[in-house]
Amino acid sequence: MDRFIDLDAKRRDILQEVETLRSERNAVSKNIGEKKKGGEDVSGLMTGMSEVSARIKELDGSLKETEEELNSVLLTIPNIPHESVICGAGYEDNPIVRQWGEKPTFNFEPRPHWEIGESLGILDFSRGAKITGARFTLYRGMGATLERALINFMVDLHTSAHHYTEIMPPFLVNRESMTGTGQLPKFAEELFKIEGTDFFLIPTAEVPVTNMHRDEILFERDLPLYYAAWSACFRAEAGSYGKDTRGLIRQHQFNKVELVKFTSPENSYDELEKMTADAEEVLKRLNIHFRTVSLCTGDLGFASAKTYDIEAWLPGQGAYREISSCSNFEAFQARRASFR
Repeated sequence: MDRFIDLDAKRRDILQEVETLRSERNAVSKNIGEKKKGGEDVSGLMTGMSEVSARIKELDGSLKETEEELNSVLLTIPNIPHESVICGAGYEDNPIVRQWGEKPTFNFEPRPHWEIGESLGILDFSRGAKITGARFTLYRGMGATLERALINFMVDLHTSAHHYTEIMPPFLVNRESMTGTGQLPKFAEELFKIEGTDFFLIPTAEVPVTNMHRDEILFERDLPLYYAAWSACFRAEAGSYGKDTRGLIRQHQFNKVELVKFTSPENSYDELEKMTADAEEVLKRLNIHFRTVSLCTGDLGFASAKTYDIEAWLPGQGAYREISSCSNFEAFQARRASFR
């Protein structure tokens, strides 16, 4: 923020000096015209005018450089948390908003999903690693069928029961799209970039779906807009070495059904609650015990003003794991992507 404040002050100083010089130039130009009419010598005034014009040109260049640097700094400043978001250091400070269902009990020790998947022959981690590398998985037989069925179930639920419009977006987007939703420039190391191009593999369908309306004007009469999109997602997971590397957690490629809403500012928090309920409905219909937490300031994402994480209980790990994240970005992405 200090750099932003310094650059903003510099920009204001330059603008003030330019305005003063232009005002001076206008006054002198008028004076020169009057003196010429009277036959007076204006060579001294003309020399002074040339110096003023040269200074204005110099300041215009400095202003352009300052504004470019200022805009670069602005792109690294996170969103402002909503007043309802509690202050906290991290995950442990996230308050539980609600829970649904009960933790299942067993008369045996539950096994983690990666052991079950391999024993059933529906998840093949070794061949996924052989084909591509670590953190890639091959789904086989009923594993592939189940994955496809879950995708269809979620898309069908959201489009039929919750009235979202289905979108099938590109999996490659350009730099402007990544900047519009907040992935660039701050999270460049988390992205897969196509060498020799300015294309990136999407980390979430949120990126292409949100950028559908980049540089567009949305009419209030058409709001809210509800979109649901399945996509493969690609994440470098830089900095997560050694964290949750077993099974299907922190994969470089995974499938996800994304929900995106465009709404008016005054209705945005009501729509956030509805969207969170829509995501929770998936787990309810699958009879999976979960809890919903509200992220504190220390755990809040870069672009978010408020976020709910829906965490499913995984008996094989004896822990809750986030499987859905519902956020209100307020005007953060709208400003970056220039839709209004």
